[in-house]
Amino acid sequence: MDEALFPLAKAAMAQAYAPYSKFHVGAAIRTRSGKYFSGCNVENAAYPEGCCAEASAISAMIHAGERRIAEIAVVGKGEPLVTPCGGCRQKIREFADAKTLVHVCGPEGLRQTFTLAELLPQAFGPNNLSEE
Repeated sequence: MDEALFPLAKAAMAQAYAPYSKFHVGAAIRTRSGKYFSGCNVENAAYPEGCCAEASAISAMIHAGERRIAEIAVVGKGEPLVTPCGGCRQKIREFADAKTLVHVCGPEGLRQTFTLAELLPQAFGPNNLSEE
């Protein structure tokens, strides 16, 4: 894992706005051009209107004009692995390929690394859309 990703994701987790679930998550992205972006989850009283950490980091990346994820780290507390949710896996797929590394971390550091293909087998992505 790129050494800058974990500290960025952990710092983002500390900024999460999760007053309802108390489940703080941070994410950090390294783009193919070598730039870094991070984001945290932001909850809302209307639960489905919140935003995941991965989506926040992707939004920052897009705002800066970047489009390709080289690797991503996600940090969450608790004993179980905090992998990206299904929606975020699909969002990551939009800007990454099957071999992109997804590092799943706890507050202490790296717990496990997956490829996006392992997390989202037989994914639907931009290459599935007709160019016609």
